[in-house]
Amino acid sequence: MHDLGRPEELGAGVDVGGSGIKGALVDLRTGSFVGDRFKVPTPQPATPSGVASAVAAVAAQLGWRGSLGCTFPGVVTGGVARTAANVDASWIGTNVQAAVAAALGAPVTAVNDADAAGLAEATFGAARGVDGLVLVVTLGTGIGTALINRGALVPNLELGHIELDGVDAETRASAAAREREGLSWKRWAGRLQRYFRALEDYLWPDLIVVGGGVSRRAGKFLPLLDLRTPIVAATLENRAGIVGAALLAARVDQPSPVVPA
Repeated sequence: MHDLGRPEELGAGVDVGGSGIKGALVDLRTGSFVGDRFKVPTPQPATPSGVASAVAAVAAQLGWRGSLGCTFPGVVTGGVARTAANVDASWIGTNVQAAVAAALGAPVTAVNDADAAGLAEATFGAARGVDGLVLVVTLGTGIGTALINRGALVPNLELGHIELDGVDAETRASAAAREREGLSWKRWAGRLQRYFRALEDYLWPDLIVVGGGVSRRAGKFLPLLDLRTPIVAATLENRAGIVGAALLAARVDQPSPVVPA
């Protein structure tokens, strides 16, 4: 039983990924989920109309009819998608907020998926209270990155796409690449070592936080890395995107949400 008392203490977030779209109600005081998380497969092809309808379906399952936070797997500026590495290319130039809001019938705040995860970890998780530069890396279908400088988010980094050994880093070091190629944890850790060492040299962070669904198994690969930067698993694991999206939507000046009964 959750006694939230005031409507503004409850938010909702939906996390759009290359393979799945998941959402939950969020207690904005603690970052914890309220009730069940719902998930549907990402439509293929992942066009704006298909994805927007799927997001609306998840919100309906949650019983949520108010302002929604929604992540997007690409750069988002002014609500508009600028890249679309793991969804259909027709998203590029599309207003994510407008497309999802039209399907939902309520205001939407769109944010890069890794930025949402970084915000959540800085507020409730492994990056909370860290006085310095924190790099949050989400390992999933691709590689998402977020940078937190003294608690403030630096948005829309795309460091999963840096070139290493002549190829896009996420094509070799993402969690999807490990599964696709049947790599052992040790072999995959070797690729992560190369990737994280490059990020260390570029950014000199004080802490690296690793998120995404694979972070639940961080003990399988993090101990195999040899870095000068402390590296830890995300506290919120794969929940961070949903939590961060809900937080961001709550911070935007929008009409108060209608709280499900």
